[in-house]
Amino acid sequence: MGLFDRFKSDKDGNKSSSNVPNDSPAAKWADKAGDKRAQNYDRQEAIAKLAEMASADAAAALLKRFTFNIDPSITDQEEKDAAYNGILAAGEAAIAPVRVFAEKAESLAWPMKILKDLLDEDAFVEEIVLWLSRWDTEYSKFIDPKLQILTALEEYKHPKIREAVEPFLLDVNEPARFHAIATTLAQEDAAAVSAIVDALEQEESFRIKNKTAEGLVTRAWPIPADKRDAARKALPSGYTVDAEGCVKKR
Repeated sequence: MGLFDRFKSDKDGNKSSSNVPNDSPAAKWADKAGDKRAQNYDRQEAIAKLAEMASADAAAALLKRFTFNIDPSITDQEEKDAAYNGILAAGEAAIAPVRVFAEKAESLAWPMKILKDLLDEDAFVEEIVLWLSRWDTEYSKFIDPKLQILTALEEYKHPKIREAVEPFLLDVNEPARFHAIATTLAQEDAAAVSAIVDALEQEESFRIKNKTAEGLVTRAWPIPADKRDAARKALPSGYTVDAEGCVKKR
């Protein structure tokens, strides 16, 4: 099941399209701030009013601005920057609305950018590891959020990352596997070797095979004795496993 399959729209009729309660002060501006068809001036006024509120409801409304693009691009960026700064102004109160938004967002770029500024590094990594756990390794037409998470995790080293990412070494989507191996190697944790070799045995993508082999050469992680023959067969041309179990270039 993909991320989007896990969440349903609100049915209680007591919230705006931006998931803001109708009795909230933010409700007056919520729909206009997130309306692509609104006049630029009206939408920008709504964004400014919500930013001044610096509340959880205002943050929830401002997040809607990240669901569409407008022309010209400079205006689009200015509005998104204003929404971003308005959400940050809410501080910790913005964290819960960002989580809700991320659960069904088509892109996680802005939610991750916001949380990166609101949380310390450990808390941020644990948060997006949790987001990754909502994805599986089966086929899905739309996997952009999953790829964004895997790519973001490559920038960090954290005890929870390796185990969270290892299943995606066997993802049915080649881009997911590519980013999974990059992130796994980036953890610099030799405990990943067995899982890497198991994935390499099944891998058909040349770019992933080559990235895996080069990563193992660079790190010189010894491959367990019972997996060395399998590794030799699975490695791309030009690589082998030496007597100590390390991958080498021929």
